[in-house]
Amino acid sequence: MTQSVFELPGPEGNSIVGSLLDFGRDPLAFLTKCAREYGDIVPMRLGLTPTCLLNNPQYIEQVLKDRNLFVKSRGLRSLKSLLGEGLLSSEGDSWFHQRRLIQPIFHQKRIATYSDIMVAYTERMLDSWQDGETRDVHEDMMRLTLNIVMKTIFNRDLNAGEAQDVAHAMDVTMDWFESKRQQNFIFLEWFPIPENIRYKNAIKQMDKTIYQMIDQRRASGENPGDLLSMLMAAKDEEDGSQMSDRQLRDEIATLMLAGHETTSNTLTAAWVLLSQYPEVRTKLLAELQAVLGERSPTIADIPNLRYTDMVIKEAMRVTPPVYSMARKATKDCEIGGYELPEGCIILMSQWVMHRNPRYFEDPEVFRPERWANDLEKNLPRGVYFPFGDGPRVCIGKSFAVMEAVLLLATIAQKFELTLVPDHPIVPQASITLRPLYGVKVTLKQNLAPEGVLMSG
Repeated sequence: MTQSVFELPGPEGNSIVGSLLDFGRDPLAFLTKCAREYGDIVPMRLGLTPTCLLNNPQYIEQVLKDRNLFVKSRGLRSLKSLLGEGLLSSEGDSWFHQRRLIQPIFHQKRIATYSDIMVAYTERMLDSWQDGETRDVHEDMMRLTLNIVMKTIFNRDLNAGEAQDVAHAMDVTMDWFESKRQQNFIFLEWFPIPENIRYKNAIKQMDKTIYQMIDQRRASGENPGDLLSMLMAAKDEEDGSQMSDRQLRDEIATLMLAGHETTSNTLTAAWVLLSQYPEVRTKLLAELQAVLGERSPTIADIPNLRYTDMVIKEAMRVTPPVYSMARKATKDCEIGGYELPEGCIILMSQWVMHRNPRYFEDPEVFRPERWANDLEKNLPRGVYFPFGDGPRVCIGKSFAVMEAVLLLATIAQKFELTLVPDHPIVPQASITLRPLYGVKVTLKQNLAPEGVLMSG
């Protein structure tokens, strides 16, 4: 007879709210403690919701594979006002239809055409950097990746107002979601408290920007080959249907969130770690000099920038851009020989699995070399999953990896970034894992081998 998962040992928690307060206070520490103390599958209660944390890669793979039995949890669904029925939040036939429409847009050959934009925008940013100045590099990475994703979607530079509207909406959303986590995930968007009003107004302003761009494109009839054109031209092979303006808006909002937030967090983590591990930075610079000399990187260089790629992989391991994923069981089911009830929330934490000593030696140490010899392919599925896995693996994974490698190479060639002493680096576990107080660094312009300053 199969045993109920809730007969297994787990955190006691509060008699009324279970472990919700512990999770809300510090999710990273709470999930890590649960994994260490209770093992592969940890039952708990978050409020009235039966929940379990999976720490076995086979169990994680099982859940991520079955998109019908395990659907997105209410935490992500609460972002419907931001993401609508975009790929990140939709389910069932709606998700399948949209995924089928959008998949060809992210074909490797198509996204390769954006590499020049990525490098050009990075070099434009570097032109404004000065030797010896102090900057918030997280803010810089957020602005840079947002400008790049908006250029690839709309084929245009955002003006200051548009950029501010979109960036503000994303920041307000992260803060709103974080406040809800601290308030034990009580999602009452309609209640007219200041944070809900700010959230609604920010989305309204962002929507105005997006719909204006869609209207302008429909009116002009132009097709500049950007993502918006491809989304507008996409036709369902079976019924010939195309996306409505509302569907376009939802996918664009999803691309804006997923397409810049996670990449900027990965790059920010890389700058923190490179400052803390100067020997890694030395190896990175040696590769950049050997492969590129003083010229700018291109997509053709990526296969030769192997250590640069390993730095990105290791940054996503040590500080994953998304710290956990959740699914809800749509009916009674079984995982690892244990029964889970319908409605049970299943947590899978990249933060926990990426730092699991069973799979990574000295897991707290930043060591890009560990990714040599195809480590990623040799790890069990469900151990390292910064982009998720299964049928709902991030559709923009190739775009994000290409962008992270090119941006890291372009910036590291020109500048050394050193953390400002005593500035607190505190991870904020919101929808993504971002630094709560930003990351202050001092810039030092690199010298070319012959002693001439490299141009910015």
